[in-house]
Amino acid sequence: MDLAKFESMDPIMLMSIVNMKVRDEFQNLDELVKYYDIDRQKLINKLASAGFEYLPEAKQFR
Repeated sequence: MDLAKFESMDPIMLMSIVNMKVRDEFQNLDELVKYYDIDRQKLINKLASAGFEYLPEAKQFR
């Protein structure tokens, strides 16, 4: 799944994909956004608009 178009994705699907990728492929959210060349704050804001918060200690959105 290409996260480059994350802004148009369903937030629940996006949260699931981001959590899976951070868990399986990256050490943290910063590595994911760097790899996909996406704006970290825009991603956080998109997921926050659906009620999700990034928890750095858990390395996932909840």
